[in-house]
Amino acid sequence: MLVAGIDVGSLTAKCVLMKNDTIIQYRIIKVTPNMEESARIVFEETLKAANISRDEVNAIVSTGYGRGSVEFADKSVTEISCHAKGAVFLIPGARTVIDIGGQDSKVISIGESGNVIDFVMNDKCAAGTGRFLEVMANALRVKLEELGDLSLKAKKPVTISSTCTVFAESEVISHLASGSGIEEIVAGIHDAIASRIAAMVRRVGIKEKVVLTGGVAKNVGVKKALENKLGTDIYVPEEPQIVGAVGAAIFAHTLLG
Repeated sequence: MLVAGIDVGSLTAKCVLMKNDTIIQYRIIKVTPNMEESARIVFEETLKAANISRDEVNAIVSTGYGRGSVEFADKSVTEISCHAKGAVFLIPGARTVIDIGGQDSKVISIGESGNVIDFVMNDKCAAGTGRFLEVMANALRVKLEELGDLSLKAKKPVTISSTCTVFAESEVISHLASGSGIEEIVAGIHDAIASRIAAMVRRVGIKEKVVLTGGVAKNVGVKKALENKLGTDIYVPEEPQIVGAVGAAIFAHTLLG
């Protein structure tokens, strides 16, 4: 059976096509102001890439921030449940999922079958999200994708004491003015994020394997800082942005009996 999972987040929309237990194609695009349109575009692009017609798809499940706007989906499922299912599928043995997206971050404790045991979410503040890193990159005048490699060159991270994005940006500017190196500042930024996320992890309890998902998972500096704070190895799927969409596709399979 051929199914699709569509994850419409605040910054990107993802679609995964699965046949039985195999991912056959996926696509990631930036969202437009119209989330329904974003879902249709990423779905159509994925179908085109796989050379599959809409009629061949047996079930569609939506998830993510904009899941309710995907009117052509057969069902919508929360991103918490979908990230849990997707993480276990991509990283067998996963028990803790740390998802750092563009506008929120979440930590999920999961059971052996991918069922959610507990979770905690930060969706009220930009600290500890991709948006936080974007603001800091702009303050430092460096590209967002360069942050990870820069931080690995740091001898000693500076201290970023504020968890508020606005105040943290002021701290970064002050460090620059006082002559601190960009590498040390970036490492300090990653440490600040890791401290905030680690506190969330401890609220649900850490269980190995720990999996890092979302766009920020591509930042090797954040991964390293989190490993240091948590004292454990962290696994990152080959494409960490599609974990929720994979989970949605797995849920789509269950609709078919």
